[in-house]
Amino acid sequence: MSRVSRVAISVAVLSCASSFVHADVKLPAIFTSNMVLQRDTRLPVWGTADAGEAVKVRFGTQEKSTTAAADGRWKVELDAVPASAQPAELRVTGNNTVMFSNVLVGEVWVCSGQSNMEWALRNTNDFTTAIAEAQHPNIRLFTVKKKVSQDPLDDVEGAWVECSPQTVSGFSAVAYYFGREVQQKLNVPVGLINSSWGGTPAEAWTPADAMEADEQLKPIIDRQLKAIKDLPVALEKYKVDLEKWQAMASTQPAATQPNAPAALRRPQEPNPHNQNAPAYLYNAMIHPIVPYATRGAIWYQGESNAGRANQYQKLLSTLIESWRSAWGRTSDEYAFYIVQLANHMAPTDDPNKASNWAQLREAQSDTARSVPHTGVAVTIDIGDEKDIHPRNKLDVGKRLAALALNRTYGLSDVVASSPTWKKMEVVGSVATLSFDDIAGGLFAKGAEDGKTPGGFAISGADKKFVWADAKISEDGQTVTVSSEQVPTPTAVRYGWADNPTKANLYNHAGLPASPFRTDE
Repeated sequence: MSRVSRVAISVAVLSCASSFVHADVKLPAIFTSNMVLQRDTRLPVWGTADAGEAVKVRFGTQEKSTTAAADGRWKVELDAVPASAQPAELRVTGNNTVMFSNVLVGEVWVCSGQSNMEWALRNTNDFTTAIAEAQHPNIRLFTVKKKVSQDPLDDVEGAWVECSPQTVSGFSAVAYYFGREVQQKLNVPVGLINSSWGGTPAEAWTPADAMEADEQLKPIIDRQLKAIKDLPVALEKYKVDLEKWQAMASTQPAATQPNAPAALRRPQEPNPHNQNAPAYLYNAMIHPIVPYATRGAIWYQGESNAGRANQYQKLLSTLIESWRSAWGRTSDEYAFYIVQLANHMAPTDDPNKASNWAQLREAQSDTARSVPHTGVAVTIDIGDEKDIHPRNKLDVGKRLAALALNRTYGLSDVVASSPTWKKMEVVGSVATLSFDDIAGGLFAKGAEDGKTPGGFAISGADKKFVWADAKISEDGQTVTVSSEQVPTPTAVRYGWADNPTKANLYNHAGLPASPFRTDE
């Protein structure tokens, strides 16, 4: 048990009580009619009953039996079954019988992150057509209701529904487009579990004990513990500050406006038990659905961790490994695909301007390179300068699906990856860059000759970058970069900005090159 869970004893005691009411056989809410079970793997089914109660689980021709433990908990594992779009029943019998109908077997994915994963289909490009055409009875949707908890919970709120124009409108657009692509390509049922919350950092989705065990991440837990310990003092200060604000607001109406200047804003009540607290969303929105059998996860998050890129790489790696451990899956059994942050905010003409978003993208790419069976969907070309929520979620979902179809399902004809920088060789004043995943060759999208990409900067030993001239080789395998201002290059950067609008290097599958730097 982590130290976070040991702080507020009264809260912990209440939280540790089972979410289920013992007596009749009961299963957590992740089991409902209309669900999709994961094909070709063991299928855990669990719940509660009276202590010592005999429980039978029947699905198709299978029947497994067990006895509820002293605390009322029970679990069985069904044998692996192949995909099936024929509706079936899952029946659980003890002193009572629970029956789930219209159950399919196929591919199940967890879809998590912050607002860009949560973003509803009804708020995207061409949503009217997309919703009207979303009659997909073999795609099933489950949305985990938002909740926080200091301690791991046993259950969530939610229910499986068939995908239809009536049910898909408020569902995650990225998850829907991902699932639609996978379902159409594989022709098997697909289940999508949307567990996301806008504005939340990665640590909220990571188990506390995993962070506490890591020296680099332990300060996250330490800060949370201190915030909880200091809460009484913080609340007293808040009361004083609130009284001062109320007195001031009575004479300055501007203080009550939503866009009031910072100096006039109403003080915020301290609350360390919120959705951003480390592990609180894992406890309430991921832990309760473990070990429901899934193929893997897609992840769109990072905006809330921009500015902490070095820590983020370790944090995201820890999140991935801890989720795999929780599900009892090895890396090759549990895929994890990441959306790299899109272009956003005002573009700049200064190649030396620091960029927290560029560093965060680098951390996402580095995580994918270092953690097995992960991948990155590059979206540097489909963002929005003025809106952190780009409306083009179709291409995000399709790029995630390409990763899954190629790497998880082995469809070699699907190009999965964007070009990624591999190495640099310098001869004289010219740096030659080679790339992985060029998929038939590189080209400069929108360039008249298709051979002169933008977005490249180059520097010498002084580390002062200038915009560079770039040229794709005739065979499309490499890019040469140079500048008259840099006679002896030592480093090259590409797309290294919050919003690198000039970056137009692609492979012939139409996937944009991932931004990079050769320096550190």
